[in-house]
Amino acid sequence: MVHQEMDQQGIGRERLEVIEIRTEDDAVRLGFPGSPTILVGGEDIQTPGPDQPVGLSCRVYLRRNGRISPLPDPEELRDAFAKIGDEPKRTEDR
Repeated sequence: MVHQEMDQQGIGRERLEVIEIRTEDDAVRLGFPGSPTILVGGEDIQTPGPDQPVGLSCRVYLRRNGRISPLPDPEELRDAFAKIGDEPKRTEDR
């Protein structure tokens, strides 16, 4: 899903960083709300609620149509990528 959206937005895959959370301690230290968590420009594409636990667990997303899903709504991912596409490119990105 992430690769497909990156390709459609013309975002090079070299900009993707995958971080593996291996321990519960790492999850707590990083405030990891479960898998999958997708950050774009350092921001979670769907900010977890205040009662969302952190830890090594599966995450659920609320889609725009109101349904619960293990994956985010593709539109949220597109919107997040569009926001970073509007930002001025850094020298190393040119």
